[in-house]
Amino acid sequence: MLQSGAALFRNDGKTKMSVFKDKVIWITGASSGIGEALALEFAKREARLILSARREDELKRVAKETKLPDLDIMVLPFDLKDTSNASALAAQIMNKFGRIDILINNGGYSQRSEAIVTDEKTERELIEVNYFAHVNITKAVLPYMKRQKNGHIVVISSIAGKFGFYLRSSYSAAKHALHGYFESLRLETEKLGIKTLMVCPGKVKTNVSLNAVSDGGKQHGQMDESHENAMSAEVCAQQIIKGIINQDEEIFIGGKELLAVKIKRFFPKWFGKIIRKQSPY
Repeated sequence: MLQSGAALFRNDGKTKMSVFKDKVIWITGASSGIGEALALEFAKREARLILSARREDELKRVAKETKLPDLDIMVLPFDLKDTSNASALAAQIMNKFGRIDILINNGGYSQRSEAIVTDEKTERELIEVNYFAHVNITKAVLPYMKRQKNGHIVVISSIAGKFGFYLRSSYSAAKHALHGYFESLRLETEKLGIKTLMVCPGKVKTNVSLNAVSDGGKQHGQMDESHENAMSAEVCAQQIIKGIINQDEEIFIGGKELLAVKIKRFFPKWFGKIIRKQSPY
């Protein structure tokens, strides 16, 4: 089981006594952005990795960059739009590694379209990828963690899971749903030795806006200015790792945009005035 305490956090990854040494970690959305950054950071800490996303070629690129030996890494491509085979995927991991210590539910994509013009198919896919996929993968892993009597579930939500925003209706709905589900799951499984961490990033410099869907499910294809000037995925990954070590239940990562969460909680009327003045991009 993971030890606690910030003193165990090693930013350089050179120590042979890393808390993550030989831990088996499954990362979805590992082909780019936060998922890729996490893979590289965990590799420094001598973890054993399973990398998943749609693009097998990009997963192989990331796997090569980790410099891990074949025995310690597995490329497991699949599409989050269909996780009906989640149990079979988990079984493949067990066949190779014999355990799953940490699951990082990171994969997904965002939205840049008004609710009134977003068709039902696009809305359902946003919910499927950003909510149901994480639920299905987690439920496939939980029996093994229960048998091990330990494990760590990490869910990459968003500050959009704390409040709605322009052009994010279904995306925000999915992120809100993650909190309700996994906060409930935490209470049900902590007695089994299973920890759950909710991660709420604000603005992080990734391809999230480029890959977001717009009207009719088309790709947004533009880098939002707010993301261009944001925190790096590498710094975000390091903070997530620190949250795992500290056994936090919820962490917020980003810049001044995180203030909006506190303002909404304590000064809702003021929050309403502020949020209406923000750019959707």
